[in-house]
Order: sequence, then C-alpha cells, then structure tokens
Amino acid sequence: MNIIKFLESFTTEGMINSMQAKGSRRDSFNQFQNMGKVAAMAAVPFGLSAFLAPTKANAATFMGPQETPTEALQLALTLEYLEDEFYAMALDSGIIPAADQAIIAQIAKHENAHVSLLANALGADAPAKPTFDFTAGGNFDPFNDYPTLLALAQAFEDTGVRAYKGQAGNLISNGDLLTTALQIHSVEAMHASQIRRLRGQKGWIVGSDRGGLPAAAQAVYDGEELAVQAGFNTSTVPNIPAAAGPESFDEPITGPTAVSIASLFIV
Repeated sequence: MNIIKFLESFTTEGMINSMQAKGSRRDSFNQFQNMGKVAAMAAVPFGLSAFLAPTKANAATFMGPQETPTEALQLALTLEYLEDEFYAMALDSGIIPAADQAIIAQIAKHENAHVSLLANALGADAPAKPTFDFTAGGNFDPFNDYPTLLALAQAFEDTGVRAYKGQAGNLISNGDLLTTALQIHSVEAMHASQIRRLRGQKGWIVGSDRGGLPAAAQAVYDGEELAVQAGFNTSTVPNIPAAAGPESFDEPITGPTAVSIASLFIV
C-alpha cells in the first residue's frame, strides 16, 4: 500500500463525517465511563528560560496522569481543544495569506471534528474546555504576525502527534478506541507535515532538531533522534543514510510531558 495515499485518505470529508458519526454512537464507547509553554516563535530571542516559569494554571487541573483509557482520551481532548481554538482564532485574525487560507481552514475543520468526536465519546467524563492564552502572557503575538502563528502551529501539531502515539498503549485494550485514536494521530501527522512545509521545513522531524524554534521548544523534540526501534538499530541499515531510520519514526511523549507543554498556554 502507498503509505502517502493511506495517510491522505484520513483527511477527506468522508473521514470527518465518519468520525462524527462514531462520536454520536455512545453505545460503542460506553466503557469510557468505566475506565512545556511551547516557545514556538522564530523571531523571539532564544533566551527564554524565564518565560517558562509556571505562571499559568497547570493542565493537570483538567486531567490526571494518563493511565486509563478515559484519562488518555481526556488528554487528547484537551490538546484538541487547544488546536481547535487556535485555528479558529487564526482564521478570524485576517493575517493568513490567501494562498494558505484553504489549508488552514481544512486543518481547522479537522480539529473541530476531533473535538466533537472525543467529547461525545467521553460524555460526562469530558473535561471542561480550558481558557487558553496563545500570547503566553504577552510573549507572542500569533494573530498579528503570520510567521509566529505558523511557528506555534508547528509546535502544537508536533506535540499532538507524539502525544497520541504516547497514549496508544493506554488504549490497546480496546480495539475501537485504539483505531479511532490512531486515525486522529494520522490526521495530526498530516497537519504537522503541511505546517512544517509552509514554514519552509522538511515535512518531518529531523533528529531532535526543533526546526528553527527557540530553545524553550526543545521538549517537543527531545527523543526524536532515537535510532533503535523494537530492539533494532535502524541506523545500521546498509545503503541508506544513518539519519534515515530516526527520521522515519515519530517517538512518543508521555502524558506528563504533553501536560507540561499544553499547560503553559492555559490560563
């Protein structure tokens, strides 16, 4: 199977409609009831360690440690809340160039569908939507500066991809939930690739390179340089560059790491 065609299939209108339909069938999700600020602004000086002081409410207010399927989906929904509101505000800002508007609008549509799906699935266990501050206390101006908007988008998308992968193990006991989560993961990976290309980056993470983002964004990328997969060192494969193996896999991040990143944009 052509993997690019496979991933592209998840970005169609049919996929969105299918996800929304699944979200409305509460009986298929009944067992749910039983069970760092990313400094992504290329134009900002890199000396941002003070900026990471915990002045905002921690996202742990909205979710506990990610151990059960319910908690895994609560983390996913909080990240989707963040992305959904971010892209909605981006579209309202008026700063997106005409050439990119259709791309951002489609990504926004996907994020809104993800929120609906996960909120419906969680039902009464769905966390309340946090209040977000995408200026990070006045450090960023994403809705008046398009390069800043894209930089934040890249960090959010890269975080989402790794966070979904990190929660897969917590959903493995339920095939339906795991399938749905990995479908969303695939869509987020397409978003990440597209946003990175809009910024003039490769469509994938290279080692642990943060792609021109400030040093404070490094938590989003640490560990991506890993070459060993399932006990096999991919850098030893003959006739390919040693870096090709690590670049072929997105590494998971833990729930607490995703929480620490998201909480820095929560009031």
